[in-house]
Amino acid sequence: MDKVFKALADPTRRYLLDQLHAENGQTLGELAERVAMTRQSTTQHLALLEAANLVSTVRRGREKLHYLNPVPLHDIQERWIDKFEHPRLRTLSALKQQAEATMTTNPTNPAKPTYVYVTYIESTPEKVWHALTDAELTAAYWGHANISDWRQGSPWEHRRTDGSGIADVVGEVVESTPPTRLVTTWGYPNAAADSADPSQVTFDIEPYGGIVRLTVTHENLADEKERNDVGSGWPAVLSNLKSLLETGSPLPDKPWLVPSS
Repeated sequence: MDKVFKALADPTRRYLLDQLHAENGQTLGELAERVAMTRQSTTQHLALLEAANLVSTVRRGREKLHYLNPVPLHDIQERWIDKFEHPRLRTLSALKQQAEATMTTNPTNPAKPTYVYVTYIESTPEKVWHALTDAELTAAYWGHANISDWRQGSPWEHRRTDGSGIADVVGEVVESTPPTRLVTTWGYPNAAADSADPSQVTFDIEPYGGIVRLTVTHENLADEKERNDVGSGWPAVLSNLKSLLETGSPLPDKPWLVPSS
């Protein structure tokens, strides 16, 4: 929390967060232009934001893209704001989200949203990869079994564990580089033909000291509603994955089934 407040104390760093909120996934060069600073000075500010977990990065070829990570800000909201003005602020937040969703789906702004989530796991890249691709393990912490041979170009299914054989999500393996990177398309079998354009999920698995940094990037989302939906789903699933790898068992209650307060 101290790192978060220190990072937010500087107006330049707050401005950088505003720019990422307006347009996520920007390069160092793009951000340096927006703050009218040298790349070196911008890099120093971004390093502090990344150390506070307010910004996460994803590599795309030679480019390094920067994304706003809202989790620490949400923690501040829960600790310092919600418990004092919860009902009133929830109403204002709902109005704000509705306005932002309207702007996002406006034909003059066709860019599709992206969701990025970063978590740190006391494990190895090999074990994290295995947990993401093994049918039995995914069934244990996700409630669905991920089925594929995980070769580039192969199909994959996110199949129910009730014996019905129904796949709620299907797609193709776009990239498979064990144990560091997995990219899949993410589509829904019963989606309408005019909304069948699949999204894409990237798992970046990196050694981070003696632990693992797992970055999940969900791109090409249809609109802000879908972004909000995956924004509540991924933290629950990845918390369950983290618990399984660190303790040997998933959380006692499935996070996505616990009603929000």
